[in-house]
Amino acid sequence: MPRGRRGGRVSALEGGPEKAAAPAQAPAAGVSQLQPPAAAAQTLLRGIFEIRRSSCDVVLSERALRWRPIVPERPAGDSKCDVQCKEEFIEVKDIFSVKLKRRYSAKQQGNGTLLGITLFICLKKEQNKLKDSTLDLINLSEDHCDVWFKQFKKILAGFSNRPKSLKVILNPQSHKKEATQIYHEKVEPLLRVAGIKTDVTITEYEGHALALLKECELQEFDGVVCVGGDGSASEVAHALLLRAQKNAGKETESILTPVRAQLPLGLIPAGSTNVLAHSLHGIPHVVTATLHIIMGHVQPVDVCTFSTTGKLLRFGFSAMFGFGGRTLALAEKHRWMSPNQRRDFAVMKALAKLKPEDCEISFLPLISSHDLEERKAEGSPKSDCNDQWQTIQGQFLNVSIMAIPCLCSVAPRGLAPNTRLNNGSMALIIARNTSRPEFIKHLKRYAGVKNQFNFPFVETYTVGEVKVRPRNNSGYSLEEDGLHAAASENSFPWNVDGDLMEAKSEVQVKLHPRLINLYGGSTEEMNDSQGTCWSSCRER
Repeated sequence: MPRGRRGGRVSALEGGPEKAAAPAQAPAAGVSQLQPPAAAAQTLLRGIFEIRRSSCDVVLSERALRWRPIVPERPAGDSKCDVQCKEEFIEVKDIFSVKLKRRYSAKQQGNGTLLGITLFICLKKEQNKLKDSTLDLINLSEDHCDVWFKQFKKILAGFSNRPKSLKVILNPQSHKKEATQIYHEKVEPLLRVAGIKTDVTITEYEGHALALLKECELQEFDGVVCVGGDGSASEVAHALLLRAQKNAGKETESILTPVRAQLPLGLIPAGSTNVLAHSLHGIPHVVTATLHIIMGHVQPVDVCTFSTTGKLLRFGFSAMFGFGGRTLALAEKHRWMSPNQRRDFAVMKALAKLKPEDCEISFLPLISSHDLEERKAEGSPKSDCNDQWQTIQGQFLNVSIMAIPCLCSVAPRGLAPNTRLNNGSMALIIARNTSRPEFIKHLKRYAGVKNQFNFPFVETYTVGEVKVRPRNNSGYSLEEDGLHAAASENSFPWNVDGDLMEAKSEVQVKLHPRLINLYGGSTEEMNDSQGTCWSSCRER
């Protein structure tokens, strides 16, 4: 289209009433069927832009941007015309940035030649995945584009939940030392496009993030982002929660009722398993995690406190004692191996030396919704927790306590598939002593579709609090597994979010509902929603 004509046709329709637009037709293939009601939204701007080499009548309302190709009038019932005239749209809430599109040349001075406006959009794809894409609105009129650009900027400024400044903690040692590359190639470019300021700290030693977040000024940030694996993510979450207790004037040695973390935490999966990020997003996908942060999608998540003899050990989301703790203790002694080799070696070694732990487990079971209704009918105080502790004793191969589903590549349905991120409960999964072949069958079930708990030696409970007390006071030594290095004397290894925690006596695990906000959308909502993808946008 000649440049002069394009500018003239723009001014002819700019600011016209929305009712003048042609009646909406069925959306084109690939466009969401759930269109926002046009009549309910106030029209902000109307004009003509070229979209994918077609001149389009474009209408911006408070809720959506809609466009329809402009074609010459044809006889009624012309099927070709009906196809060409179908309306497409994007919801305004899916736009995360807007830029003026310009063309630059080597000889040109100044801002270059204006071509139009580029919108950066978050697309919902299948399997909880998000993708970034762009939509070009081509128009050579400086005045026209300036009006639309300012309106888009005003709309974006209205999304107050979206972060404008982030503190980034990056662990360069995660997985195959890929975290730095992942951040600079996939995360940083998107944050820059979204106009988000970042302050990046590269951790230099274990516990660096904890020490940093305990002391650094966080008032200028809207959130914290961790680029790393489960250990890094858990350390940062623990640090944020400790910082919140300190700011609230609470004693951090013993916390009965902790306060919520003050800043949301974003998790960029750059580790070997990425259980936390996988459980949060439903998929360990870097771009999806980044876009959730940019869009300001926040999910409250339950957190556990781990204490011994009344002293707080740490905050966490999940834990394993017995086989799970022994396996991690072995893996930590072979850090020189690659992550997959280290994991496989530790699992095989722990299975070869499989032995149960003699311990006593006490727990407060959660009351079912049916029982709650009966209590309410009887006039009893409403409480999700049974106030009667239950105790079991015996020989246990593994004890898992999980406040999140713990999805990962080796357990795609989750280690605790019946648990949710914020349903106010923990899954207590106990594997009693059995033969090695039977226990291996149980482990293999996690990777398949069969019920991994359908074994006579496996018990599951929904609980709010758990106490695990080993009755063998000798603790655990790696020498038992054929290694010369030993853990701390008389201590037992726990796997807490992929981090090794050692305890010499009873450990009490208590759930605290919705204690921290994580950047991420509800996987149930994302599965139920249809993807807002359209043919005129291109994925980056």
